[in-house]
Amino acid sequence: GVKILGTKFGCSTHSHKVFSGLCSGSCHAEQILRTLNSYRQSGIFTDVVLLIDGQEFPCHRATLSANSTYFRAMFGGNLKEGHQDTINIQKISASTMSLLLDYMYGGNIIIQEDNVESILELSDLLQISKLRDACVTFLEGQLHPCNCLGIMKFADSFSIASLTEKSKRFTLECFVEVSCHEEFLEMDVKELVEYLSDEELVVPKEEVVFEAVMRWVRHDVPARKGALKDLLEHVRLPLLNPTYFLEKVEMDGLIQDSKECIPLLHEARKYYILGNEVSSVRSRPRRFMELSEVIIVIGGCDKKGLLKLPFTDLYHPKSRQWTALSSVPGYTKSEFAACTLKNDVYISGETPWTKWSFTGCTFAWTATP
Repeated sequence: GVKILGTKFGCSTHSHKVFSGLCSGSCHAEQILRTLNSYRQSGIFTDVVLLIDGQEFPCHRATLSANSTYFRAMFGGNLKEGHQDTINIQKISASTMSLLLDYMYGGNIIIQEDNVESILELSDLLQISKLRDACVTFLEGQLHPCNCLGIMKFADSFSIASLTEKSKRFTLECFVEVSCHEEFLEMDVKELVEYLSDEELVVPKEEVVFEAVMRWVRHDVPARKGALKDLLEHVRLPLLNPTYFLEKVEMDGLIQDSKECIPLLHEARKYYILGNEVSSVRSRPRRFMELSEVIIVIGGCDKKGLLKLPFTDLYHPKSRQWTALSSVPGYTKSEFAACTLKNDVYISGETPWTKWSFTGCTFAWTATP
């Protein structure tokens, strides 16, 4: 700011006075920018012309350099363009350049859906980092199941790692909705496999994944049917409901015509019969499915082996939490043998065979003849 000190007029006791009523700080800077902008619009003191898409933009080198690393390097180095009166910049629109010049000379710009990509592209070219970051923040707020894949490709083309990561995470978390939109159908097979095999994929059940794959293949059957086997390898067919598997998978014409898919069908059938005896990544529930792998501790005794315990507890490795379940019936009469089949736990002893069934979050002991 401007400070004016008072002057002594012969009086030794006269105190210094400070006057600071003038415009200072950001107010002063805004006033200077408004003046420079009026000079630009009137062509006063301009020393360079930007030729964009056939349209001329008279500017001040100092203002351009203060805003843009690109122009600072051009005007401050030995590039021939830096000494030319007119600089032709290719492959950008005059309308977008006009918006950026308004920002350079005034600090204001309206970013919206129909201009954000062009503004980001030009601010990236001219190396105006603050404006580029503002565009990235805007795009992050626009993420939706219908556009997240497109935004991710755009972010990849400009090496915007933060936006790429957020778009990918959004796609994984909203896969059910994303798979119903047009952008999903335009993915290439490599990209689709990457999502299907990602442990962070969020789906309530495997039927959603199977239907998404078949929808993608049927979008262009002649070109995509050859990728069916590679895609189904990443669908966890053993986790499908057996009735759904029989009616929707085995009866599907495209799958029936693909001999390469037969081993995958055999694996699913084997799992339905033998349960956990089938060891395959496709038989393991996805991390965010309604199913999850747990550890169950049944009964036991004290350290001396005298006191038998009726307790049954479940441990969830992902959440690291213990849950108390129903106590073992008839635990004082016998020792038990236990085994598992799919989602059921069976124990046997002197009492009749007993089955422990799991449905959702409900555990109960039921006697089985």
